[in-house]
Amino acid sequence: MKRLRFNASYIKGNIYGGITAGVIALPLALAFGVASGMGAAAGLYGAIIVCFFASVFGGTKTQISGPTGPMTVVVASVIAMYPNNPKIICATICLAGIFQIVLGLVKVGDLIKYVPYPVISGFMSGVGAIIVLLQINPLFGHAAYGNVLQTVKSYFHILSDVNIQCLILGVLTLAIVYFTPKKLDKIVPSSLLALVVVTIIAILAKFNVPVIGDIPTGLPKFQLGMLSLKELYSIVPVALTLGVLGSIDSLLTSLVADSMTRTKHNSSRELIGQGLGNAVAGMFGGLAGAGATMRTAVNIKSGGTDRLSGVVHCILLAVILMFLAPVASKIPLCVLSAILIKVGFDIIDYKFLAVAKSVPRRELIVMTVVFLLTVFYDLIFAVAVGIVLASILFAASVSDSTNVSAVNLEQIDDVNEDIFDDERYKKLISFIRIDGAFFFGSSACVLNQIEKSTHGIKCLVLYCKRVVTIDVSAIFVLEEIIERFESRGVKVILVMKDWAMVDKILQAGLSKILSADNFAFSKETALLKAKRMVRHYLEDHSKK
Repeated sequence: MKRLRFNASYIKGNIYGGITAGVIALPLALAFGVASGMGAAAGLYGAIIVCFFASVFGGTKTQISGPTGPMTVVVASVIAMYPNNPKIICATICLAGIFQIVLGLVKVGDLIKYVPYPVISGFMSGVGAIIVLLQINPLFGHAAYGNVLQTVKSYFHILSDVNIQCLILGVLTLAIVYFTPKKLDKIVPSSLLALVVVTIIAILAKFNVPVIGDIPTGLPKFQLGMLSLKELYSIVPVALTLGVLGSIDSLLTSLVADSMTRTKHNSSRELIGQGLGNAVAGMFGGLAGAGATMRTAVNIKSGGTDRLSGVVHCILLAVILMFLAPVASKIPLCVLSAILIKVGFDIIDYKFLAVAKSVPRRELIVMTVVFLLTVFYDLIFAVAVGIVLASILFAASVSDSTNVSAVNLEQIDDVNEDIFDDERYKKLISFIRIDGAFFFGSSACVLNQIEKSTHGIKCLVLYCKRVVTIDVSAIFVLEEIIERFESRGVKVILVMKDWAMVDKILQAGLSKILSADNFAFSKETALLKAKRMVRHYLEDHSKK
């Protein structure tokens, strides 16, 4: 009996989670479909197909996938590049899915954890801003543009020619989605409530406003056609952009799902599932999709614990598509625009903006650059620039934290006080300590500091036990230091923390110029070696 109750609870939770997520997905799928330029039906096709394959084959059991803001923005830009060419649009989405599958097979998904948060913040806020900016025109009763700059330029024109009826419906929609009581929102999502209520008002009042129009009923038909080599070559960059963007979007949502369910997703499998969904969606004229954060969160909160919830979500949308399409065709476009404006504002990362004044300047710079490039140039280029810029600034900050200092021999602890029984040793031996990361960013600083602190010596001790990491650039600097000082008759001793670091140095090519005498694993051992080397020098010098 206990087992049966568990199964009943499992099924009930996943069915309720899937239905709730589907109800929320309906207005968004329609809105994203229209905003992309592919049409409302394409939004529903994408929501059904992408979610089904991602749920069944993906690596995040509770994730709900479908059209998202970032994916819609890219597809809209593709349609702007290839107007009235559905064959190329479908092929681009299909190829993007194939790229995602490849990324999953080569296990690129694990790298998402290395993307700095300011990059993600700037990107998401930029996408939110794009959605808001692009939906202003439809809200005022005008056609939407796929380009942000064109859209902004058109604002002066639309303000002089406002469709008052569209504006009234849009404002009413915004009022409902923003001011619906939370208790009611839990029962009926505010976006769906606004969609239904305002559409009914528009119909009863006989408002003359642009509507979705005819939506094909039934299941989607195969639409993928043959492309020439020239056409295929032309869509590869944008398909790769769409595939990478969808991967990032989905994996970020997977991280959210992990934090809510205390589980761990499979990144590679998730990309394969998302890729299958987008590849098939492209074949049947569906809008590209990815993991949807809000829909995933709602699914989990409503009881969704497994893949069944995603399948239920797909079934619900398929039923609506097959039987309620004529009703959906009467939805005003300004209503969908208002819903998307709310979505756009929700995507903006207010959490980061709230602490912008107190975060390190370099992180604010990265976020700002990514935001501006996302809005006004290109999404993937923005992410790439952001990652490179963040890496450079991080390297600079780590380099600043690396300390190179000359230590007075009398101040060195953990050594025998009688080790230097001759004052001459103290003048001929230099003890340099390196603290922190010894890498390409700090290697030049290390070299300059050593040169400043080593005049007139005969033995140089480099204390590297506090070095947390060393890369090949630093090893080559070590080689330069050793060769430079050896040419002056100065012996170099490296104090390392373990044999692993010694092996790393020797394998990089320094075995040709280093021997066991050049290494030590304690201060005292290093100084005894240095004393012996200097003694030999003094003996040879006295003979001369």
